[in-house]
Amino acid sequence: MNTQPLARITPVQRPATPPLQRRHKAAIIVRFLLSEGAEIPLTDLPEDLQQDLTQAMGQLRYIDRDTLAEVLGEFAEELEQIGLAFPDGLAGALETLDGKLSPETAARLRREAGVRQKGDAWARLAALDPDVLLGFFERESLEVSAVLLSKLPTDKAAGLLARMPGEQARRVAFAMSRTEQVTPEAVYRIGVSLATQIDTAPPREFEKPPAKRLGEILDVSTANTRDSVLTGIEEDDADFARALRGVILTFSDLRYRLKPLDAPSVVRTIGEEDMSIIIAGATAEGDVKAWEFMLSNMSKRLSDQLRNQARERTTPDGETTEGAMARVVKVIRRMQADEGLELLPIPDVRDE
Repeated sequence: MNTQPLARITPVQRPATPPLQRRHKAAIIVRFLLSEGAEIPLTDLPEDLQQDLTQAMGQLRYIDRDTLAEVLGEFAEELEQIGLAFPDGLAGALETLDGKLSPETAARLRREAGVRQKGDAWARLAALDPDVLLGFFERESLEVSAVLLSKLPTDKAAGLLARMPGEQARRVAFAMSRTEQVTPEAVYRIGVSLATQIDTAPPREFEKPPAKRLGEILDVSTANTRDSVLTGIEEDDADFARALRGVILTFSDLRYRLKPLDAPSVVRTIGEEDMSIIIAGATAEGDVKAWEFMLSNMSKRLSDQLRNQARERTTPDGETTEGAMARVVKVIRRMQADEGLELLPIPDVRDE
């Protein structure tokens, strides 16, 4: 039997772990918060910081409990020592003061510092007025136009395509067939480039384009006033008159613009009084066809009730009838703004 004493067993000495860098600690904190289900707006960070954070996270493999507790404790201690945090740079300051500065001052500061508006570029573009978006299609290449049309919500894209001249619409639609290989990076750069054009544009007093502003006024004007103004504008500026006719909504247009399924809710919102006035007093063929279209898409009981009310009242004069039709247009415009009522595009050919 071997009686020599056993050799003393010494524990394996692990190599000393180098201290964690701040970016690794940040990666540990982010990983911990994500594992706890926290929503972290990493997209708000500059691109270089997003890249550093991702690379640091990729360099880590395993963190023991003691190290995790130490990093979290250090993070909590730093948070407790913060008395007040200011935004990072001029871009953050402008974001914090959004709505507090005058539009002119904010726009000037952005231009002078080369700071773009924060937020997702494509979300901002999708929220733009269709008239503003049409300007991009007139200025940009077919490839950029195809990407822009692809990134917009389907309903808005369809409306814009319908408003383009036929040849332009066909060329943009065909260009979409060549977008299959477009990379996410290219789409991102296009979005930023288009959004930058909004940021660098000089501030304007009026948000809506001239045709839309005047069109909303003519919507509720008398037919004589509307026709007189349009005739005069056509003599001076045919292009502006054409744009104006494209945005005006008259009672007569409802037979083309209103979806049949929306007619009952529109009539209920308008009310029986104005509808019976229009039925009793409308004489122009287009106006008569409009109220007949609306009634034909309602229940027979309600349409008969409105016809009977119209027969029982004294025939209203032209001013009273036009006032009722103007109120109907106002109601529909309000339903567009508040309830998302969608109108159909103006047809190229009308049965006048």
